[in-house]
Amino acid sequence: MPLIALGINHKTAPVEIREKVTFVPEQMVNALYQAVHLPEVNEAVIVSTCNRTELYCEVGEQYQNSLMHWLSEFHAVEPGKLEPYIYQYRENKATEHLFRVASGLDSMVLGEPQILGQLKSAYDTACANNSVKTVLGRLFQHGFTVGKKVRTDTAIGSNPVSVAFAAVSLSKQIFGDLSNKKALMIGAGETIELAARHFKGQNIGSITIANRTLERAQALADQLGAKAVSISEIPEQLVFADIVVSSTASQLPILGKGATESALKKRKHRPIFMVDLAVPRDIEAEVGDLDDVYLYTVDDLKEVIDENRRSREEAATEAMDIIQTEVVHFDHWVRTHKSADEIRLLRQKAELIKQDCLKKARSMLESREDVDKVLESLASNLTNKLLHGPTIEMRRALKEEDQPLIDLLHSLINHPN
Repeated sequence: MPLIALGINHKTAPVEIREKVTFVPEQMVNALYQAVHLPEVNEAVIVSTCNRTELYCEVGEQYQNSLMHWLSEFHAVEPGKLEPYIYQYRENKATEHLFRVASGLDSMVLGEPQILGQLKSAYDTACANNSVKTVLGRLFQHGFTVGKKVRTDTAIGSNPVSVAFAAVSLSKQIFGDLSNKKALMIGAGETIELAARHFKGQNIGSITIANRTLERAQALADQLGAKAVSISEIPEQLVFADIVVSSTASQLPILGKGATESALKKRKHRPIFMVDLAVPRDIEAEVGDLDDVYLYTVDDLKEVIDENRRSREEAATEAMDIIQTEVVHFDHWVRTHKSADEIRLLRQKAELIKQDCLKKARSMLESREDVDKVLESLASNLTNKLLHGPTIEMRRALKEEDQPLIDLLHSLINHPN
């Protein structure tokens, strides 16, 4: 029952590739159903964020990369175009990868805390759709514990930074004082909330939250002392916005070149700083070609993020020590779990042999055979059947000089009763 982690992330692929294999919430139930009904897949959890799409699966021993082909087929992407960007880990490497992700060591912003919540959400969705059983259940619960331990025992989470924080930092670099600037936030999810709180902490002049569901926008706006509008009002609000940050789950761009050009004319070409944190992108790439627009995607924030990374590298080294130890602990559980399965199968086979021998013995007794003869026959049949398999294996081992198997069989024979 090997563990597999297969995915694509900000390190291996640009945003235009990542957005092709993003799973939106409406697709997740069907995706999980399809994944666990692949012949080789027993369990599955799908993690899909702005920076990564990953499949964590427990598969059969004969697994032959069916997940890669399924991912391509599900998103209608030619395998050859996707394959160069895909990574795949097995067994302990898959465990280590999940623990790194849960600890924020694999994030664009080293040590960022949001990914742990995203993993929990992905796991809860998989559980709700019955695609998680024993192995992945244990793996993810262990991963959550490791993520918390790393944040508790190291400084990886000190001076909180994130993609949202990087966007605010870049805003300050461009505008300096933000107290007279107006921010338009598109979306009302966790990333937008985080960015809005960072802006509020920097004494931004005003914040407007635009969202498809006005009630959700209003709920967030009430917490921040901001204004809430529907997503249809974005062109009107864009005229007043100095800063635009967008992060939604829309499959199509929300803000296009035409609406932005119109707003710039009404603004008399006062510049607008835009950050598109969504995958797929919310803002058309052509918007970045306009004069007086400074458009950044999540990939463009990497330089800002790298500065924050340096202060956390020492903590990351400590975190890896914790992760390596926990990988060993989980591997021990896996081995124990596997041995328990094998022992159960062995006992089930022995029970079948016992019942078969008892059936024959009872038949002999019903035929009024001598009791001693029946007992001798029972013991002989039971012994022969139980030793049949080990005898064949011992002969093969001796013939092939398979010393480890010979030693194992000797230890079983000589084990005290």
